[in-house]
Amino acid sequence: MRDVDAVVLVGGQGTRLRPLTLSAPKPMLPTAGVPFLAHLLSRIRAAGVRHVVLGTSYLAETFTEHFGDGAELGLELDYVIETEPLGTGGGIRNVAPYLRADEVLVFNGDVLAGTDLTAVVRTHRAAEADVTLHLVRVPNPRAFGCVPTDPDGRVLAFLEKTDDPPTDQINAGCYVFRRSVIDSIPAGRAVSVERETFPGLLAAGARVHAHVDDSYWRDLGTPFDLVRGSADLVRGLAPSAALPGPTGEALVGKDAEVAPDAVLAGGTTVGAGAVVGAGARLDGALLFDGAVVGAGAVVDHSVLGVGATVQAGASVRDAVIGDRAVVGERCELRDGVRIWPDVVLPAGGVRFSAGV
Repeated sequence: MRDVDAVVLVGGQGTRLRPLTLSAPKPMLPTAGVPFLAHLLSRIRAAGVRHVVLGTSYLAETFTEHFGDGAELGLELDYVIETEPLGTGGGIRNVAPYLRADEVLVFNGDVLAGTDLTAVVRTHRAAEADVTLHLVRVPNPRAFGCVPTDPDGRVLAFLEKTDDPPTDQINAGCYVFRRSVIDSIPAGRAVSVERETFPGLLAAGARVHAHVDDSYWRDLGTPFDLVRGSADLVRGLAPSAALPGPTGEALVGKDAEVAPDAVLAGGTTVGAGAVVGAGARLDGALLFDGAVVGAGAVVDHSVLGVGATVQAGASVRDAVIGDRAVVGERCELRDGVRIWPDVVLPAGGVRFSAGV
């Protein structure tokens, strides 16, 4: 699909992922051994797209420093910085001068998905649509806005969250736009595609179509989802050509040290230079580079930031430990607790829950 451009919106501040996003944008957080954005870019390249425009804002320099011109990925990358928040629609319109193709794939930069992108484009072309949305069926659509369609796949409405959703189809954050539709979005102000652009197109009689499937999908906007998305990548449940190793129960980075009797399971990632001590047990854990887990410690479905330490005998479950923070010996963390960077929790068997 060299005749299709791609746009990835990566300008958000990722406030729901703090403290992890204090030092890196959400799409640059390590996820199964590489920045999350690397997984998405690998899928875009696998679909045959070669030109990608990144709409950046928060810590924009981190994208260019890591990915450069994209040549190492087999891509040509352009970067467009938002000087003020423009929303999803405004962000798409802001990159319009850099687009070359008449068809444009657009992605939210915080969604991990497994849909066949070439199939989405085929659906768009077959329907002669102005915009095509990828919709995914989910078991509990109450937590999302719903998008009902008619039997031919035409979008009928965009509905807010409701206790009685009329469909299990939700917006999966991937679209195909005609270039002319992008050019029609108002420039220079904040615009929401979900609340303004798409409803406006429906009201004007435009052809808004859907590609619906049951493919893997997860929004990585919270620590809970980041940890589970990373584990799904490691285990091969979510597809990615960017995974820096074989799929399995664990992925261990370069120069990491893992004690022979340590247990790594559930799609655990151990970052480069990290250390896992004797008898430690990690299940679905996500360790950033240089993190340390002491002897006999337990890390369960939690994320440890760069250089963070969980000392011997401590237990960390469903928690977020910020960069360089220290969890003292025999401490117990539970239930969504978040420890900010450089915080040191004393040893001594203290239990912490959400709110620290």
